[in-house]
Amino acid sequence: MKIKILIPVFNDWRSVFKLLDEINLRLKNLEHEVCVIIINDASNHDREDEDKDFENLHSVKILNMKINQGHGRCIATGLKYIFEKEDFDYVIPMDGDGEDRPEEIKNFIDKISNSNIKPIVGERVKRSEDLIFKICYQLHKLITLTFTGKTIKFGNFTCLPKSTVEKMVNEKATWSSFSGSLSIIENNFIKIPSIRGPRYFGPSKMNFYNLIKHSLSIISVFRNTFLIRSAIFIVLYILFIKSNASIITAIPLIFLLVAVYLISNLALRENMSEFDKALSNINNIDNLK
Repeated sequence: MKIKILIPVFNDWRSVFKLLDEINLRLKNLEHEVCVIIINDASNHDREDEDKDFENLHSVKILNMKINQGHGRCIATGLKYIFEKEDFDYVIPMDGDGEDRPEEIKNFIDKISNSNIKPIVGERVKRSEDLIFKICYQLHKLITLTFTGKTIKFGNFTCLPKSTVEKMVNEKATWSSFSGSLSIIENNFIKIPSIRGPRYFGPSKMNFYNLIKHSLSIISVFRNTFLIRSAIFIVLYILFIKSNASIITAIPLIFLLVAVYLISNLALRENMSEFDKALSNINNIDNLK
């Protein structure tokens, strides 16, 4: 079986090479052919020359992008590249900073034989952030469920069969939200528990601002459902506060209208024309092995 591990990176080369060391160590004696494809999102920090063997990996490639396009679009570009240019059976996208733990890769691979060619997702059961962030994350899941009817407990760390990858590279939402797109095209997932680990170096990049953007990006994929439920909420809420209308009681409506505006703008990111041309952003490819 041929498995591709897909890792986006922007400047954080120290973490990526530590991750490669960990992956190489964890996959010792594995019978499958495992390759790593790194998407370099136009980093402005040069990586150091690394003289490593990675004896348990079949190949390691770095796709160097011409223009920075963001974490999500790097994964989308990587999926498209793998589908069109590589021979593979499964793709495992993961973050390159240690928060997606390399020891869990084998859990995905072990689950493949009983998956009936369904996508396998790492469902978060524990996070490493502080209490305030964890509360905000739970609020994000509640709002997503309320306005879309979807409970999405996974991120990029998944194991996708070739049939699912094909669907994703033909779905415009992939260009905007990985988890949102996967939730659209597939109804049945195999779920395995996943613990979000600490970053190898430096603080987590998933701050409050990025969490809001992540949440709105997912909701934008289901914008029709969101707009219908928002309209129902607005009508019911106005009826509820009509005898006590004030600036304070209007705050939830203001927040919702702002959310509608932001989600409408984020929906414009679902650009199939740009997605189709994603591979033209590849400047060159380095083969580390």
